[in-house]
Amino acid sequence: MKVEKLSVKNFIRCAACGAVLTSAVFLLVLYLTTRNLYLVFYGLILTAALLLWGAVFLCYFQRKLALFTDNLCRTLDDMMNSTARPQTDYEAETILARISFRLERLYHVMQQNRAVTAKEKSELQSLVSDISHQTKTPIANLKMLNETLLTRSVSEEQRREFLQASESQIEKLDFLIQAMVKTSRLETGVITLEKKYTRIGETLVTAINGVLASMEKKQIELSVECPEDLLVCHDSRWTSEALFNLLDNAVKYTPDGGSIHVTVQNWEMYLKIDVADTGRGIPENQQAAIFKRFYREESVHDVEGIGIGLYLAREIITMQGGYIAVSSHAGKGSTFSVFLPQR
Repeated sequence: MKVEKLSVKNFIRCAACGAVLTSAVFLLVLYLTTRNLYLVFYGLILTAALLLWGAVFLCYFQRKLALFTDNLCRTLDDMMNSTARPQTDYEAETILARISFRLERLYHVMQQNRAVTAKEKSELQSLVSDISHQTKTPIANLKMLNETLLTRSVSEEQRREFLQASESQIEKLDFLIQAMVKTSRLETGVITLEKKYTRIGETLVTAINGVLASMEKKQIELSVECPEDLLVCHDSRWTSEALFNLLDNAVKYTPDGGSIHVTVQNWEMYLKIDVADTGRGIPENQQAAIFKRFYREESVHDVEGIGIGLYLAREIITMQGGYIAVSSHAGKGSTFSVFLPQR
């Protein structure tokens, strides 16, 4: 019989039989050697006493083990139900205390995993809710336009207007999906930023090229102050995306004929990039909320946008060890400051 398959009770029985057999052989040898019955009698008494105390010890150990097993099962059930934490006696120096200590560590790990899971579930629910809310309007508009074209006779000019409106809604959906894909990949770690020393001027030019058309349309004046050949350790592609979002935000909320001023300053620990505009500004009580995903002020719903640009910009800069600050006063424009670490 293998030791792994031998039960505790059978092991105790075998050990008891072995002890009795060993004692009998020992007493027989002792009698044959000394021919003294008194020694054999005393030996029997000693053997019986040892067996008795052994039985008492086994009963105590079995009871202690049963109590520990019950407590362990109850503790594990409570841990799985997240209703209680295991109690640990830090002064005890026993095997059971060591097991209890590890159970407490396991409990903390399980609690942390539950917290992470709950947070991820909450974020997923929030994301699904945000996507549902943002896609509801363009999808409803597309359904209405499509139904109109299918059920009504319209002129060629009206048909062209409906198709242009449909194209506008499709572009909005495409922009929303692309923004959500970028955000999701950054948040889940699918995309990792690769920092290397690159000219910040090149990154800035790439971002500015994305808003030149909309700036020219609104006749917004742009001025840039950036040291030449300034190398900074950053991910050029994604930093350009963040700066583009800040510039695009500035163009949207700056009236026709306004101005945008971009300044790059080389500090000792950080590189500071200011994007200042002459737009409508942001009230102080709303400045803490503008970086939330899909957040938009009630007063700016007439301006095109979905409220994800600032959120995406902050995520990109934060992942590089930097941060974004905002300074603004209602009616006096806004300044978004990007701080990128030098290393």
